[in-house]
Amino acid sequence: MHRRILAPGALAAASLLLAIPASAASHSPGAPGIGDPYYPYYGNGGYDVSHYDLRLQYQPATDELAGTATILARTTQDLSSFDLDFLLDVSEVRVNGATAAFTTSGQHELVVTPKSPLAKGTQVTVVVRYSGVPSTKSAYGFSTWHRTPDGAVAADEPESAWWWYPSNDHPLDKATYDVSVAVPDGTQVVSNGSLQSTSSQRGWTRYNWRQNRPQATYLTTLAVGRFDITTSTSEGGVPVVNAYSKDLGDNDGAARASVERTGELVDWLSGYFGPYPFSSAGGYVPNTTTGYALETQTRVYYSPRQFANGSNTSVVVHELAHQWYGDDVSVKGWKDIWLNEGFARYAQWLWSEHEGEGTTQELADYVYASHPADDAFWTVKPGDPGPDDQFDIAVYDRGALAVQALRNAVGDDAFFAILKGWPREHAYGNASVADFEEYAEKVSGKSLSGLFDAWLFEPAKPAVPALKAAGVPDQPRSWKKIEATNDVH
Repeated sequence: MHRRILAPGALAAASLLLAIPASAASHSPGAPGIGDPYYPYYGNGGYDVSHYDLRLQYQPATDELAGTATILARTTQDLSSFDLDFLLDVSEVRVNGATAAFTTSGQHELVVTPKSPLAKGTQVTVVVRYSGVPSTKSAYGFSTWHRTPDGAVAADEPESAWWWYPSNDHPLDKATYDVSVAVPDGTQVVSNGSLQSTSSQRGWTRYNWRQNRPQATYLTTLAVGRFDITTSTSEGGVPVVNAYSKDLGDNDGAARASVERTGELVDWLSGYFGPYPFSSAGGYVPNTTTGYALETQTRVYYSPRQFANGSNTSVVVHELAHQWYGDDVSVKGWKDIWLNEGFARYAQWLWSEHEGEGTTQELADYVYASHPADDAFWTVKPGDPGPDDQFDIAVYDRGALAVQALRNAVGDDAFFAILKGWPREHAYGNASVADFEEYAEKVSGKSLSGLFDAWLFEPAKPAVPALKAAGVPDQPRSWKKIEATNDVH
């Protein structure tokens, strides 16, 4: 995972140096960033994507990836050129059927200049033909492409798309997807959504996956390898697809004992968050050396290390909670990360209460008392933590404390109405912490600005009513399982 501030470069200047036809004097280059202050050059300006169609071929033995991306978009300004976030080697770009000029700029920018300038509001079809070896590519000194003994995995936050498809890489620009990948016979492909079909020809098998609900780029995943794939349907009617690398070794049983409960947990979470928002659910556990888990939409990525000490349904609850808080409703900007992590952590607290291993209040009391006032824990502001602390434990634990504080302030009826109504209010869209505060005030009828300021924005330990016991309360029985998920996302 990547916690850093990206130093501004010369991307904008490079884009402006591209030749602009005289007839396009009123047109200008799209910005090389979407405007997120945490990551100035993530995403791009000037257009909005509605659909990605990715038709690829991948050879695990050599890590060679080749294919064509067809991107459907609409311009949001008069454009002379526009950027895509991408790292592989491009051989051709077409815009609305015509060959377009292209060059690279900065760390991960593909700059495209159409043959004719594009007016605001134009429907645009962009075709990019490309190839390369993803594991040889890096940006800002890192790679998010993970080789495995039998293939590879793309799953990371806040970026992973650059290594396998060109995109507008920011949660603000969500789109639907068709992901079609051919691999040698005997190898399988796992991605988001539902498997539409497979076909085999001349030693290659093609897998066609479809995500029919808007999805952020970082939530798109690709896993190639040899898997044991299980399918089922939850009691509530949600199709579930799980996949396990065939070489997980001693972690195999614990992984299955956890992830195979996905259907049960989706149904249980639906009682708090409302109907499951997607066409399928599930997860996959590849043989990687990474330690984190990630809420890749409908098909959660789990590192086998999450199950090294036995089964842990708490991590599954966390990632499935993100399907509502983070995937269905995504952040407007990366500073709004509390809307993802604070609520996914709180879902773990609700599961602890359900399992009789500690109530949400007992967990809140324990976390609050465990951090003295001079602990750096309280200097991190979950409502705007900064890029270096975006995934700091305070965003999770102090973030969950803020959720419990909200519950105590508004009462259970209003609280659970907020919890279930929020995903419905912003379904398949984006929202900010300020939007949530406004919504909570509307539902509860209470002024909550002081509460949110104290728990999310003040770099100090908030004052709370007296705890149930002096000193640090007893550690809830669920705490070790929850603590074991501190490096998940």
